Amino acid sequence: MTIELRQLRYFVTVAEELHFGRAARRLHMTQPPLSQTIMALEEMLGAPLFERNRRGVALTAAGNALLPEARRLLQQAAGLGELVQRAATGASGRLALAFVSSADYSVLPPSLRAYRAAFPQVEITLKEATSDLQLEDLLEGRVDAGLLIPPLPDRARQELEYLPVLSEPLVLAAPAGLPQLAGAPAADLRRLAGLPLIIFPRHISPGLYDAILSVFRAAGITAEVGQEAIQMQTIVSLVSAGMGIALVPQSVSNLRRPGVQYLPLVQSTPLVETGLAWRRDNASPVLRGFLELMRKRIECP
Repeated sequence: MTIELRQLRYFVTVAEELHFGRAARRLHMTQPPLSQTIMALEEMLGAPLFERNRRGVALTAAGNALLPEARRLLQQAAGLGELVQRAATGASGRLALAFVSSADYSVLPPSLRAYRAAFPQVEITLKEATSDLQLEDLLEGRVDAGLLIPPLPDRARQELEYLPVLSEPLVLAAPAGLPQLAGAPAADLRRLAGLPLIIFPRHISPGLYDAILSVFRAAGITAEVGQEAIQMQTIVSLVSAGMGIALVPQSVSNLRRPGVQYLPLVQSTPLVETGLAWRRDNASPVLRGFLELMRKRIECP
């Protein structure tokens, strides 16, 4: 049994007018085909929808039950065009976005606020993950885009697009009250030689790892790695616990922990880059809208 929207529209019109003649005029048709359509619908449903007598037309119990559902279906059908257009333009749908923990203290919050304001009907799924795990998720299509720290390995460069979003220096995160830092507006790593370093494992984020160690080499000292951790929150918490010092992207200084002080470095540092990566073959209109917004934010921060 297949009921056509045309039949439901005719039924609702007759139910509202309770007069076949007036309903026919409202539908810009003659009465006989209207009556035939309603009779065919009643036969299909197996129950009379209207009581017809000399005094007029009235809805039966079956007709009263059908009326709200028919109106709902017609309303849903009327909204299909708008639904399709929203999906086609990226105004609705789902965006799966991954991000490294440092992005949570820099580009992620303002980008999400701007995107939610522009596309309020898009469902956003967020996943915090290290750069190496993000690359796996991107290549397997489990996320649409990822805010990560380069470099991208060979396979990823072949299949992914990449957009630089933020470049920032490294700063020192140190336990508060270190005598070597008393009254200093900037930290000299040479005065901190021998203190254990808390750092990402290299296989997790080789770009960040190498940038940190290059600062120590430029200062003429050897980094003494004491602890490794894969989340910025954990690294800063270990610093707070007095387990050592860390070099972190400048934006991480927005993460406040009791017992931690952040200082710029006397030594010059390489800039640590955060960028957005996505699959080259991902044609999602939702992703396209997100990329356009990110490009505009980079051009006009």
